[in-house]
Amino acid sequence: MTHDVRPDPASSRTSPDAPPRDVDDATAEALGKLSEALETTERARGHLYSFHQLTGHADLQLDEAVELLRAAGHPEMADLVTRELIGLDVIPGHWTFQIVEEYEDGYHDVFTGVERRVRERLAGGRRHIHEARMKERRQN
Repeated sequence: MTHDVRPDPASSRTSPDAPPRDVDDATAEALGKLSEALETTERARGHLYSFHQLTGHADLQLDEAVELLRAAGHPEMADLVTRELIGLDVIPGHWTFQIVEEYEDGYHDVFTGVERRVRERLAGGRRHIHEARMKERRQN
């Protein structure tokens, strides 16, 4: 015996997950594009965290490199690495955590706030209307 896991299309229109009909298609598409742009900034934020962690890890690896250079009889090169690289700002005046914080507290917070205000004004705060309609079309 097999079971169809797809909901009945007629009943899905009245379910709480059904896409709202009071938002026109052009607005739903625009909100979908705005949501997609927000998702892209979320990915960028994740990459910033990767950048932060990888750069921090590399800085800590330099300690071992310095020890190995000294053990290999190259104290002048160990001193060079220590002096020129260990603890170096990635951007003048900024370590990576500061870049992440400035991104989050500035651009990212503004972006999420604007997206929320637009969504609240045009769709009563509902998210992913465009995607819900696409899901409904593809499942029918």
